[in-house]
Amino acid sequence: MNTNVPLTVEHSRVLKYVSWGLRILAAAAFLAAGGAKLAGVPMMVAVFDQIGIGQWFRLVTGLVEVVGATALLVPATAAFGGLLLAVTMVFAVMTHLFVTGGSPVPAVVLFLITATVAWLHRARMVATLRRLRATRLDGR
Repeated sequence: MNTNVPLTVEHSRVLKYVSWGLRILAAAAFLAAGGAKLAGVPMMVAVFDQIGIGQWFRLVTGLVEVVGATALLVPATAAFGGLLLAVTMVFAVMTHLFVTGGSPVPAVVLFLITATVAWLHRARMVATLRRLRATRLDGR
């Protein structure tokens, strides 16, 4: 560590790289999984048949994953993408545990990654929500 750089700057730089690494990793995973769902890969069709809600749910889930993955790659929307995908993974874990079986570990890992992204970018999310609220209140 460079002793001439203040700790806060060094800490900020490390968090920036950690954030980008987690966001790229999660985006790649969700673009692949969401794309497979949207493309109708036979394994995905079979999984959603087992869930029993219908294939429309596979398409909605694939769309949520692709939109969330894209949001992760845009700094202004990374927190929202992380939150959207973290909530999606909570439901994926519950689906593995109570409906389809199989290991929930990949969904748990993706939950931890996306929740971390949302946490790292929470200040931007709060600022955006405050701006939207102020705009809505001004427009009344």
